[in-house]
Amino acid sequence: MATETKSSPLTLNVYNVQGQAVGTVQVDPAEFGGAINKQLLHDVVLMHLANQRAGTHSTLRRNEVAGSTKKLFRQKGTGNARVGPRRTNKRRGGGTAKGPKPRDYEYHLPKKAVRAATRMALLSKFQDQETIILDELKLPEIKTKRMAEILDTLALTGVTTLLGIGASEVDDNKTVYLSARNIAGMEIQPVSQINAYTVLRPKRLLLTKAAVNELCKGAKWGPAKA
Repeated sequence: MATETKSSPLTLNVYNVQGQAVGTVQVDPAEFGGAINKQLLHDVVLMHLANQRAGTHSTLRRNEVAGSTKKLFRQKGTGNARVGPRRTNKRRGGGTAKGPKPRDYEYHLPKKAVRAATRMALLSKFQDQETIILDELKLPEIKTKRMAEILDTLALTGVTTLLGIGASEVDDNKTVYLSARNIAGMEIQPVSQINAYTVLRPKRLLLTKAAVNELCKGAKWGPAKA
């Protein structure tokens, strides 16, 4: 992952669905934090992973398993090892010592830190040339085969990819969503809903030109609400 600060604008190629370069867009790194803080990205990704945990794990402890609480035999004189009741964790079928119980793993970092991490994750994808920008992406009908052909043209077949679309394209891209949702490793989200984890998890980031313009406007990087 790139860590250096780049003050000059980044020039990114724009392609059509045939894989041909049709122009460029410039991205100012300052709009995405300018520098990448790996520790912040790490902390935010761990937060998103923890918040996905169900926390439903549960084991039976000594007081919850069936069996008598009476000591199996006297302490001395039998020639056997010294054991307690049948419920002890040392015996098969006994309770679990200090086993897990249901708990809530959810926690939240400050909103400004989470937003800053999202900017840094996007900047990392731009700097590492792991982003492909399309001039537009529209399908006249729901056709998974056509969507797979577009991904193959862009050398994204078999590569985990996040497709980010602009807010103005959400209604127009229902056919794109329905065509791509069954493709393994493909995920589609409006750019207003992406976060550091969803950006860093896939190998490639596929953005429409409208989505890039929306990100560069900086509207979603406003101050956190109280």
